[in-house]
Amino acid sequence: MIIAVDGPAASGKGELTQRLAKHFNYARLDTGKLYRAVGWRVISVGGDPSDETTATRAAKGLTANDLEAPELRSEIVAEAASKVAAIAAVRAVLVEFQRAFAANPPDGKSGAVIDGRDIGTTICPDAPCKIFLTADIEVRAERRVNQLHEQGTVAIYGRVLKDMKERDSRDTTRSVAPLEPAEDALVLDTSKMNADAVFTAALEFIASRTSD
Repeated sequence: MIIAVDGPAASGKGELTQRLAKHFNYARLDTGKLYRAVGWRVISVGGDPSDETTATRAAKGLTANDLEAPELRSEIVAEAASKVAAIAAVRAVLVEFQRAFAANPPDGKSGAVIDGRDIGTTICPDAPCKIFLTADIEVRAERRVNQLHEQGTVAIYGRVLKDMKERDSRDTTRSVAPLEPAEDALVLDTSKMNADAVFTAALEFIASRTSD
């Protein structure tokens, strides 16, 4: 069983996928961490995350420990992640990791919940349950500022909003696996929905897709 949850930054994917994974006892993969880890590996040595050779080398050298680095939460790394994600060679390296996780969830789990931007369209197009979360960009920027403040990071709304607009533009216009909902995905605008409402809607959709 594969549940694919896609959407832009701060649309609510993280909380929803955590709750779904716990509810169904499925394995969870935050694919954004893969790209953040690659971006972090590049900028931590002074490299350019837009450089294909540098970013691809970083992707090939990725380890499980890289996914746990506290630096991955920063906005600088989020920007770098969006840049490396636009590189076809980087995506090719990471696609196999993601598909292997979906096909063989770790710890003997019977299913996987995967959080990303192209899971339902590119990584797991045959997933039976696809959900796409979105929200007004001003709402998402405010959520991200609040998240950063909770983590003890100083964040200015205007800067976060600007960075988010640039990231959305890169993610939706890139030639390789652009950010867009799959044709058979449940699309939820979470601008005015709380986490419980999103979770309930997701459960109802999953039940409708698996009732047969």
